[in-house]
Amino acid sequence: MCEAEECGGGGGGGQPRRAPRSGRPLKCMKCKEGSPVLIIRVGDAFCKACFKDYFVHKFRATLGKNRCIYPGEKVLLAYSGGPASSSMVRQVQEGLSREAAKKLRFKPGIVFVDEGALCGQSPDRQEEIRRQVGTVLQATGFPYHLVSLEEVFDLPGSILHSLSHAATDQSHGSYKQAVDSFLRQQQGGEAEGPAGALNPRVAELSIQDSSRQGGPGGPGAGRSPHSRAEALSRLFAAVKSLTAKEELLQTLRNHLILHVARTNGYSKVMLGDSCTRVAVKLLTNLCLGRGAFLALDTGFADGRHGDVLFLRPMREYPAKEIAFYNHLFGVPTIFMPGLDTKAPDRASIHRLIESFLFKLQCEFPSTVSTVYRTGEKLGASPRDAGPGDPAGPTRCLLCLCSLDTNVGACKPDGAVQFRLSEQDGRRAGWLPEGTQMPSQPCLPPPKFCRVWEGGARVPQTLSAVGARRGVPAALHEGFLRLSSAQDAS
Repeated sequence: MCEAEECGGGGGGGQPRRAPRSGRPLKCMKCKEGSPVLIIRVGDAFCKACFKDYFVHKFRATLGKNRCIYPGEKVLLAYSGGPASSSMVRQVQEGLSREAAKKLRFKPGIVFVDEGALCGQSPDRQEEIRRQVGTVLQATGFPYHLVSLEEVFDLPGSILHSLSHAATDQSHGSYKQAVDSFLRQQQGGEAEGPAGALNPRVAELSIQDSSRQGGPGGPGAGRSPHSRAEALSRLFAAVKSLTAKEELLQTLRNHLILHVARTNGYSKVMLGDSCTRVAVKLLTNLCLGRGAFLALDTGFADGRHGDVLFLRPMREYPAKEIAFYNHLFGVPTIFMPGLDTKAPDRASIHRLIESFLFKLQCEFPSTVSTVYRTGEKLGASPRDAGPGDPAGPTRCLLCLCSLDTNVGACKPDGAVQFRLSEQDGRRAGWLPEGTQMPSQPCLPPPKFCRVWEGGARVPQTLSAVGARRGVPAALHEGFLRLSSAQDAS
C-alpha cells in the first residue's frame, strides 16, 4: 500500500489522486490542445470538436471522390431507425445547412419501411413506432415516405426490370457541366427541370401491368391491411430457415425502396451500411454462393437497377465510430426488433458470421477493416450476353444480377484436371524419355499436388493417388525428381 506522500495527498482530506498512466494520451492527436474524449483506433485520441470534423470530412470525402451524385438530383435516404442510417441523415442535414463550408447540392428525401407486421408486433405498437419515426423525420425538414412491408403485394411488374439510364446520363453530361448548370439555375431562379418526372419506361410498364391485371393497382390492391399482413406472414412461414427469411426480407425491402424512388423521381438511393455491416455481408454472401456479385452487394455504387443507383456512403465508418458520434452529438435512434432479435449465434448464417467477426474483432482490432479492404478491391465486370439474349446477359428475377448461364460444360473434377503435350512435359523435365502421356487427365504438376502428412511429404501416398488415376510409374518418378530439385533450390 502506497504512502500518502507518494500519492500526492499530503494534507488534504480528499481521496489520493492516482498518477496518470504513461501510455494514456493526454492531448488530442489532431489539435494537440483539447482533452481527448475517445480513442477510435490504437493511439488515435480525439477531442469532441476534432472528432466531429473527422467524421464529417470522411462522409464528404466518400461522396466527393466517387462523384456519383450530380447537383440538383433527388436522392432518397433509406432510414431504418438504427445508428448507421440515423447518422447518415444527420450528415446530410449538416451538409445542407447554411453553416456548412461546402454545402451538398442534392435534394434529399427519406423513406422508412415498417417491418412490424413481420415481427409479430400488434397494430397499436406499429402505430406507436410510426409516430416516433414520423416525429424524428419531420424534424429534419426533408420530405419523407412511410411504407409498410406488406405493400410489396401492390408493387408493379416494373420492379423486376432493369431500366436503362442512358437518358439520365446524357442529360447530365460531365460533372463540371452539371455543377455550372446548377449554379446558373440558382442564380437565375429557374424552375426545376424534368428531374422529378416519372421515368417513361416505368410509366409504360405500370400501364401494361394495370391493363393485364384489370385495375389500376397491383394484385393486392383490393386487400385490406389486415389481409395483406396475413399474406405476408404466410409467405415467411413457408420459408423454413432463418437464413432464407433474412435474404427474402432484404429482397422485398429493396423492391419497396426502389419503387418509392422510381415513383417519386429519385435517381439515387443512399443506404446506411456501415463498414462492419459490409464486412459481415461480404463473408455471408460468400457462404451463400453469391461471391460473383460481391462488388454489387458490398461496393459503394450498385447500378444493377439501371435508372436508380444505390449508394453506400457510410461504408467507411466502423460501428464503433458511429456509436460514439451518435452518443456525443445526440443523434436520435429508434430500436425496432427484427427477425434475428434474440436469436442464437447459430440460428442463421448471418448471425454466425456476425458473431464470428465480432469475437475475432475483440482479440484482433483490425479484423473488420481487413475484411472490408479486401472486398473493396473487387470490381463488377459485365458478363457476356447469352446466345438467346443478344441485348444483354440473362438476369435473376429477384436480385437482377446476371446469371452464370453462358459457360461451357463442366465436370466435377474439372478444377484439378489439366492436359499437357508430351513435348511440354519433357521440356519441363518431369516426363522421362520413352514415356507417353496418359489418355486420362493426369495429376497437376508437383507444386500443386504435394501430399502432406504430419509436416512431411509422403511419396507413397502420391504414387497411390496416381495409380488410382492411371498415371504411369515412370511419370511419378519424374514428379518426385522435379519436386526434390525444387526443394534443393
